[in-house]
Amino acid sequence: MDNATGSQPSLYTSILSKYRPDLHPYEELYKHFHANGELSTQESETASLLESHLRKLSPDFDIRTSIGGHGLIAILKNGTDPGPTKTILLRADMDALPMLEKTDLQYASKKTMQDVDGEVKPVMHACGHDFHITAALGAAETLIASRTLWQGTIIFLFQPAEERALGAKAMVEDGLYDPERHACPLPDVVLGQHVLRLRAGTVATVPGAALSAADSFEITIYGRGGHGSMPHLTIDPVVVACHVVVRLQTVVSREVPPDEIAVITVGSLRSGSTEDVISNEAVLKINIRSVSVEWREKILESMERIVKLECEIAQCPKPPSIKATSRFPLTLNDADTTAKLTESFTAYFGDAYNPNMRNALASEDFSILGSAIDRPYCFWFWGGIAPEVWDEHERNGTLGHLPGNHSQMFAPILQPTLRTGVDAMTVAALTFLGGK
Repeated sequence: MDNATGSQPSLYTSILSKYRPDLHPYEELYKHFHANGELSTQESETASLLESHLRKLSPDFDIRTSIGGHGLIAILKNGTDPGPTKTILLRADMDALPMLEKTDLQYASKKTMQDVDGEVKPVMHACGHDFHITAALGAAETLIASRTLWQGTIIFLFQPAEERALGAKAMVEDGLYDPERHACPLPDVVLGQHVLRLRAGTVATVPGAALSAADSFEITIYGRGGHGSMPHLTIDPVVVACHVVVRLQTVVSREVPPDEIAVITVGSLRSGSTEDVISNEAVLKINIRSVSVEWREKILESMERIVKLECEIAQCPKPPSIKATSRFPLTLNDADTTAKLTESFTAYFGDAYNPNMRNALASEDFSILGSAIDRPYCFWFWGGIAPEVWDEHERNGTLGHLPGNHSQMFAPILQPTLRTGVDAMTVAALTFLGGK
């Protein structure tokens, strides 16, 4: 693929046209991954298949497994020329979601498995991680075949448990970079990508804050229960919880500047089980998203202040419980790294590349792999919606109706989505390792 303007084909085009493998086997591999997803922290079969495929690709891979659960890395060192060389890390996540697939794909998932909470749940690759790992394998084969044209070290990292914000942190805490543990070489740059509800064949980067931080909490408000006919003898936690819900809406509307992006969602409020009993407690589940370090901290402080003061005003018998359930960091793309990728992606993808995509309020734990060792990183996106489908919805002004990530109907078209993912990761790697 080359949409670049000008009479001379780009270097990346010549490399990919010569060294990109036949992708038909990877299409079948993708279908297998899609039909056989595994839930977060339980990706054992996926990790095993990834390891097996990598070993078949090249005996030169130094493969290290069981990092932070089912995470693995495959290290490829290349080149004997004297002088300094770069080390890059290419990341792909592998876990699926506890969702019932409702697509009409022939290879749709019918799988169920027991989740960590003990419940048996349907399993679906509804966020595109099956594309991520398949594209990474295709890029690995391309880079192995073209190794006379680059030198340096590539670390292919396959991460578990992204959906629960556990995997990147677990790999780092398990000694991913510790020379006495898994001894992953320290990368000069960390790179990753994600398939999204965008036109297939397109690639996009976001300068600066690419993805929001996401902080989720379970908050328990303690009251004093009793009969519904005698509310004066109780402290109703539902009333307190309702005041909290309403007051939280003023954080974004009255505390956060209008030009700052932030979202507070109370996704669940549970209390009691019948209409004439005032419960002893109410439980709220809250999600907070922000795109700057400064306002992330201020919003979290405001949330805690509001919850505690509403309970104090209501004379609750004890302070509320505020328990963090997941913490996704802010994904803040490094300016210099993004600029280098912009040059390469423009050369290869041409008009199919958007260097100024708006940031998304989705969240990722990818950045931990770079921030934990103070290394620059960039996370970009590529599209999976069939071009003719995208174009029709764009004409009709109904792009928002297309199923996106985490939808039971999310079904990126196989091609050109897979090829674009392979090409983008290969071009990104060559951006930092080319010129042998």
